[in-house]
Amino acid sequence: MPIVTIQVTREGTRLGSDSVTAEEKAKLIKGVSQLLLDVLNKPLEATFVVIEEVDTENWGWGGLPVDVYRKQQGLK
Repeated sequence: MPIVTIQVTREGTRLGSDSVTAEEKAKLIKGVSQLLLDVLNKPLEATFVVIEEVDTENWGWGGLPVDVYRKQQGLK
């Protein structure tokens, strides 16, 4: 019984959104479950997918909080 945890920062992928949408989460769950079926022959009903959204203030990258790192790198 595979358990897959996906961690993403809590920020929107679309203008005006502040989190991953329910539709995007459903696509992630479906895609990961299908991948485990295709590669490891794990049945869909035996696969669990957990999506955790993490506030950007709790996410580090390159030794810095992600917002500071992005600013230094000229990202977002």
